[in-house]
Amino acid sequence: MFFDLARPVLFALDPERAHRLTVRALAASPLRTPPRPGPLAISVAGIEFPNPLGMAAGFDKDAEVPDELLGLGFGFAEVGSITPLPQAGNPKPRLFRLVEDRGVINRMGFNNAGADVARLRLERRRHRPGIVGINIGANKDSLDRIADYAAMTRVMAPLASYLAVNISSPNTPGLRALQDESALTGLIDAVLEMRSDKGPPVFLKVAPDLEPADIDAIARIALDKKLGALIVSNTTISRPELRSHHRGETGGLSGEPLRDLAQQRMRDFRKATGGAIPLVGVGGISSAEDAWARIRAGASLVQLYSAMVFEGPGLPRKIIRGLEGLMKRDGFSSIAEAVGSE
Repeated sequence: MFFDLARPVLFALDPERAHRLTVRALAASPLRTPPRPGPLAISVAGIEFPNPLGMAAGFDKDAEVPDELLGLGFGFAEVGSITPLPQAGNPKPRLFRLVEDRGVINRMGFNNAGADVARLRLERRRHRPGIVGINIGANKDSLDRIADYAAMTRVMAPLASYLAVNISSPNTPGLRALQDESALTGLIDAVLEMRSDKGPPVFLKVAPDLEPADIDAIARIALDKKLGALIVSNTTISRPELRSHHRGETGGLSGEPLRDLAQQRMRDFRKATGGAIPLVGVGGISSAEDAWARIRAGASLVQLYSAMVFEGPGLPRKIIRGLEGLMKRDGFSSIAEAVGSE
């Protein structure tokens, strides 16, 4: 109800300013207890998730409100992307609502306060319950991006439920080149070496704009290196037909216009991996039906972000209730049983 009243005010503001106000409001929330395991509980990469719905990276770039996000009903929250050094990101404006399309275009450029600031916040909450993944990136002007990821692994691994290696943002020039088979092998080796054997599982976040050969190569590397999961996918640089006057803005497109592409990439990675590695479905999920379709296509976990812009903070619990009903309707006794069952 509060969001319905506040939405006209928030939508009258610049999207980035509205986001900052939202984070500040969430920081004041007394709801910080993660959900209890229920009918939707699932084990992925050795982690017991109370439900499969998570907040994707990008909302809480500086690890300001992970516990408050869990308090909304998310089964897990992913903070970041965090880079070794602070960086301002790309020039403003860099965030655009596509209201008519229920989508978002961003070209933020890994704006964040850097590893030291996030580390202090995460250390303060490290003994609290709840699953918090840490999404790590490289600085735009870094001379050795693989070294950046290794350094971030060393700092963040002790604080993370899982590490998400983000090489798929379209807003840092050259970053997606790390999805090349040779570069990716070197990157993953560096991360795993720095993590240590007792460290958290490593998830790899990939782009939706991949050729079949890229998908096969990434799948082979993920299986060979025994990664914890693949996060499929990030924003897209492609442009389906859009109605909003912001449709011509450069950057990564997310929200409902990304749904069909992200759904197809989930099927592609499910086929390429043969179901031998968990997949996390992201992109265009705004309802229980969307989440269920992604699970049936192969996702063990799902994440959202852009949908919160349009639906508000009640969305996580709404989706969880809907998933329970859909699982029962289709005769499955658990989420794990439904994964890849389409």
